Amino acid sequence: MIQVEELSFGFTAKDLYKDISFTLEAGQHCALIGSNGTGKSTLAEILIHPEEYLYDGKIVRDESCRIGYTSQFSVGDKFQDRTVFEFLSERFTSLQKDIEAVCAAMTENEDLDALYERYQQLLDQNEAMDGDHYESKIRKSLAVAGMNDLAETKLADISGGEYKMLQIMREMLLAPNLLVLDEPDVFLDFGNLGGLAQLINEYEGTMLVITHDRYLLNHCFNKILHLENGDLQEFDGTYSEYRCSILRKKLALKLQNIEEQEEIARTQELVDILRKRATEKVNPVIGRSVNAKQSQLDRLVARQIKAPFIEIREPEIVLPKVNVEEAAEKKPVLTITDYQVSFEEDLLENVSFQLFAGEKAALIGANGTGKTTLIRDILQNDHPAIHIDENTKYACLSQLQEEGLDEGKTVFETLQDGGFATREDVRHCLARYCLQEECMDQKVNKLSGGEKNMLQIALLAASDAQLLILDEPTSHLDLYAQTALEKAIADYEGTVLMVTHDFYLAAGCADYILLVEDHTVRRMRTRKFRKMVYDKYFDSAYLETDRKKQELEAAITTAFKKNDLAAVDKLCGQLEELMS
Repeated sequence: MIQVEELSFGFTAKDLYKDISFTLEAGQHCALIGSNGTGKSTLAEILIHPEEYLYDGKIVRDESCRIGYTSQFSVGDKFQDRTVFEFLSERFTSLQKDIEAVCAAMTENEDLDALYERYQQLLDQNEAMDGDHYESKIRKSLAVAGMNDLAETKLADISGGEYKMLQIMREMLLAPNLLVLDEPDVFLDFGNLGGLAQLINEYEGTMLVITHDRYLLNHCFNKILHLENGDLQEFDGTYSEYRCSILRKKLALKLQNIEEQEEIARTQELVDILRKRATEKVNPVIGRSVNAKQSQLDRLVARQIKAPFIEIREPEIVLPKVNVEEAAEKKPVLTITDYQVSFEEDLLENVSFQLFAGEKAALIGANGTGKTTLIRDILQNDHPAIHIDENTKYACLSQLQEEGLDEGKTVFETLQDGGFATREDVRHCLARYCLQEECMDQKVNKLSGGEKNMLQIALLAASDAQLLILDEPTSHLDLYAQTALEKAIADYEGTVLMVTHDFYLAAGCADYILLVEDHTVRRMRTRKFRKMVYDKYFDSAYLETDRKKQELEAAITTAFKKNDLAAVDKLCGQLEELMS
């Protein structure tokens, strides 16, 4: 299908890949993973449009290969008066009109050669897309995604998450040889995420999907491409199998490293002895022995394993310090009384709740239920139904990154505005948040979605806010950053209100859930929320297994830090048994 050989590419300020190679075979569902800013989206774009990039290496692609693509950013459609079915069928009906137009032209033209050629091209396109059966294909796709009841709904009346699902579905319906999806899960609610997993698993073609979503990674892929530090690792198997293999490889490397360090120490000791003797006795034989042993030592040091996929550093996220005594007072920080909002119809009504100092609440609800509108009104703090304690400082992370950041400024200027005085301060900040130093003088609009979110988090951490309002904070973040943010929120002693579709974040960090349903908001215990999600959206057996897996991986990490390799070996065995 596609073969990449020794591909190297970079920008002026940053090299992205060095001699990476991999193959995508027909029918494979491949997940492309890696830290934020490693160039995953750029790699996808190079595969789609190789003629637009100056790279070294070779990309071999079948001439007949048709590639479909959806961006990580959902773009609104300007023809909002169409129905969902009309939107999905547009390319099929347009192709049929083209065929009819050519047929009509054949009856009026004497020079038929060009028309026959065009006619055959259109027929080939229609056959490749299975265009004769497009109506049944659309109905089936909607049913698989759990969206059958939306077929006759106007695009203007569906949510952003639903629209993103339709964009993915439309590309799938065209049956490309390779379908590339860039973070298709971002901003999807639990229901739509389950529908997306079903669509991916039902798709018979080849897929390359950039994702950080743990549910999709564990359910949808039989091949992993892992991009880190300019290198790429190819693994045929599931994500769980890949994680187990990485941990086993790390253990083997640790054991090998111990042996190498012991040999280096012995050789260094011998070099020191020989050098001392050579100094005391001017002896050319001893001098040659010193040089030989020094060369051996240099080779030993040089050959030490360097594994970019093994030691991946998590960002060091520490949210603002707050006055613990003030937090202990449990005063109301945010009060909402009888809030309502409507557009053409009521979105929210009779919404009342209080958020007390030190509490962490997750605002959960389906796409399009008014959560982001409520958050915006809270931030503006001029709505008669909303009151923020006048002594409480608050800060926000926006899911619409262009609202939270001035994309025309450089990263340095942005952090300088946030209180970082010198370039050295900014350099330390970038290192803590695993952002490349090279991005310091880049415009914010040149950063990846994950890097922009990390920049917003860095600004939050540098503030003195006692109330954090977070709108989809884990969106676009890689797995390591997600884990670090979850820990930071759990450790934060201030108050948090977060809108999220990330089950792990909500279940792991929230004291309680504010559930948006039936046009209002009701409070729910986190434990009850977990059970509801288990029963309604996900396989409870999977979630329980995933919880145990995370506990084992955390224990393995601790054992590695203690250098208790016997414990690592035992825990890896337990993890492998759990995954079997």
